[in-house]
Amino acid sequence: MRNKEQIAERFKSLQDRICSGIERADGQGLFQEDKWERPGGGGGRSRVLTHGQIIEKGGVNFSSVEGITPIAIQKGLSLPEGQFFATGVSIVLHPANPHVPIIHMNVRYFELDNGMYWFGGGIDLTPHYIDQEDAIFFHCALKQVCDQAHPSYYDRFKKWADDYFFLKHRNETRGIGGIFFDRLSENEEMTFDQIWNFVQSVGDSFTDIYTQLMKKNHSKPYDNAATLWQSLRRGRYVEFNLVWDKGTKFGLDTDGRTESILMSMPPIANWQYNYQPEAGSAEHQTQTLLKKGIDWVKQ
Repeated sequence: MRNKEQIAERFKSLQDRICSGIERADGQGLFQEDKWERPGGGGGRSRVLTHGQIIEKGGVNFSSVEGITPIAIQKGLSLPEGQFFATGVSIVLHPANPHVPIIHMNVRYFELDNGMYWFGGGIDLTPHYIDQEDAIFFHCALKQVCDQAHPSYYDRFKKWADDYFFLKHRNETRGIGGIFFDRLSENEEMTFDQIWNFVQSVGDSFTDIYTQLMKKNHSKPYDNAATLWQSLRRGRYVEFNLVWDKGTKFGLDTDGRTESILMSMPPIANWQYNYQPEAGSAEHQTQTLLKKGIDWVKQ
């Protein structure tokens, strides 16, 4: 049975648990909370960690907003006039060590007063240096979550992520993808409760997956060349979020809190004119793997 207040409370609890888990894994950084209210209705809790031992900058945001559906959202999503409600958790973590990947997760729920509703979300990984062992681990973990819900979910949502997290103007993927889904609602295959349980499982998987990658990679040595490469890959991350990301646009179009929406930006990014990695280098190897359709599970 749908209950938007219960969904929002579950997302708040998820925010609490993820923040605690990341703080323990980092061992130094602490999230600072900033509560905010949306003028048109609702609000949220933004939590940002800076200068951690492993995480240089990261945000774990919860929001629950409602009110008159903005015209931009009506047009962009082909929705009727009326009242909307949206709640979710959004995460982006930028590590200090270039060998630890950037990670993003979002789980969300949206409904209209006419009865229309859906869930969306996903997790994707953006390594500065693509480690095939890490990529296989990451995708196998997501496949396990998907397979518990529906046998078609992983393949469908993996392709969706490949297509979504793609910089068209660069002809490259943002990273190694993951899973992405949107507008999931009850149908002949899945009940509301089954979809809601799947979305919760995606959120619950985040901490275990990412803290393993933090632990494995945070102490690896790196040099100035790796730091430069990291800053260039962060630049690509910025390009995607500002040019292509629909979540950023949704937040701004619904008069969300700008500081919270843009918490996904890295602390430092770089753009060098026509940068080309040296042939045969680790940077070049990563560049060759920034493409759609890689089957990491069967590598």
